[in-house]
Amino acid sequence: MVMAVSRAERKWDHIHFAVEQQHPHSTAFKDVQFVHQSLPDLNLHDVRLEHKIGELSLGSPIFINAMTGGGGEVTWQINKSLAKAAKETGLAMAVGSQMSAIKDPNERYTYEVVREENPSGVIIANIGSEATPEQAKVAVEMIKADALQIHLNVIQELTMPEGDRDFSGTLASISAILDAVDVPVIVKEVGFGMSRETVSTLQEVGVSIVDVGGFGGTNFASIENKRREHSFPFFNHWGIPTAVSIVEATHASTNLSIIGSGGIQSSLDVAKALALGADAAGMAGVFLQTLMEKGLESLLQEIEKLQKELIVIMTALGARTIADLKRAPLIISGKSAHWLSERGIDTSQYSRRTIK
Repeated sequence: MVMAVSRAERKWDHIHFAVEQQHPHSTAFKDVQFVHQSLPDLNLHDVRLEHKIGELSLGSPIFINAMTGGGGEVTWQINKSLAKAAKETGLAMAVGSQMSAIKDPNERYTYEVVREENPSGVIIANIGSEATPEQAKVAVEMIKADALQIHLNVIQELTMPEGDRDFSGTLASISAILDAVDVPVIVKEVGFGMSRETVSTLQEVGVSIVDVGGFGGTNFASIENKRREHSFPFFNHWGIPTAVSIVEATHASTNLSIIGSGGIQSSLDVAKALALGADAAGMAGVFLQTLMEKGLESLLQEIEKLQKELIVIMTALGARTIADLKRAPLIISGKSAHWLSERGIDTSQYSRRTIK
């Protein structure tokens, strides 16, 4: 029997376990190595981080990905601090699932604080694929969002004791939301990665931006298994590693904007994600952990450090822009190379390309 747990209690469980997790699983970025350039022919001060994902213009390819909301005062304070960080550093920010506030208006303030703190920044709303078009419009209006994330979390729901069990009609639901809202729509996985086939299917219904949400970051199957009386251990290692998923997505289409996320921990991870084909890199767990353990000032310093280091890496590679970085030669080896080869993707195309 599943014990009744309030949404706020469940949200706090998620935050607590997410911060506690040490990310032992591989994102596969270790299988990716840049080819050194001895003659980058570039001045560090000429490097630019501005980029676009779909119709959204970003001051940096790094953004604060969806974390939380709807858990009362704790999540209000987290979102307030994250919004301050986004404003100070110029990063875009996505909120966590807004279904709790759609169902209970008393929770709206835990999301609305993001726009209050960052009135002119890029803010991204968030709902599940089970939402109706009307609920999607409410989510966008709630925070005056510049875009909307629709998250896919089948494995989390199946592992969650009180989770959904019916996933039929998801594609039709996404299509209906696309028709209903007047902001860009991002379809996002929550830690299990997207395959080339999934991305192609999403594009067929009109999706133009995907967030692969790959395996290797916050593991929601592991989190939910801690809340189960009888666990599903087979889901703890389920998914497509982030680096591999980015490559899969890029081979689904050349017209799609791709966000790489899932266990991205460092500026080097960000650079590799972009070089593999992502247009932006979402970070959540590392930001949440810094905020919870060290406070807002440390988070601001962490973001500043990430952006400065990314510029240094791009200088070393001779990449003045993100578009240049996506042409930097790199080597894919190990299990990732084997996976991609088995999937019919020739990894030598990455090693033989050039920025010049």
